[in-house]
Amino acid sequence: MNFWTHILNSNVVIGANQNEGIHYQGPCTIRNFWFEDVCEDAITIRQSSGTLTTTGGGTKNAADKVVQHNGGGLVEIDSYCVQDFGKLYRSCGNCGTQVKREVQINNVITRNGKLLAGVNSNYGDVATIGTKSNSYTSLTSVCDTFQGNNKGDEPTTLTKNQSNAK
Repeated sequence: MNFWTHILNSNVVIGANQNEGIHYQGPCTIRNFWFEDVCEDAITIRQSSGTLTTTGGGTKNAADKVVQHNGGGLVEIDSYCVQDFGKLYRSCGNCGTQVKREVQINNVITRNGKLLAGVNSNYGDVATIGTKSNSYTSLTSVCDTFQGNNKGDEPTTLTKNQSNAK
């Protein structure tokens, strides 16, 4: 498990059989990161505020989440490819501390996925999705909203694939 803050990571390939992926404690920039096979989550964000930007790169074989946003602030996902995945982005639905989280998703290519973005509407989360710049093949839902909680319970799904983000 790695904890990084205020750095630029670029041109990295994470192979199969990794345990947990990469954890970021604070604002960072990630460029051209490739995950061949995701066990838990590829990228976990724990920052309290600020922006984490991931540009370029991609992920294959993520049964659950690619980007797990546990902290606060903004996550920007741009020019990213994802194939055979559960969720590209998910705002934590059951973390002990809940805050408003934001995500911007642009220039993304998806194939064989369940959910592009999942946010908790009761905490004011916002997903801004560049629908004209993204390409979806066999994607079940672009954006789902949830009733998050701070008790560790599974969050309740409120809406599926409805345009209610900015």
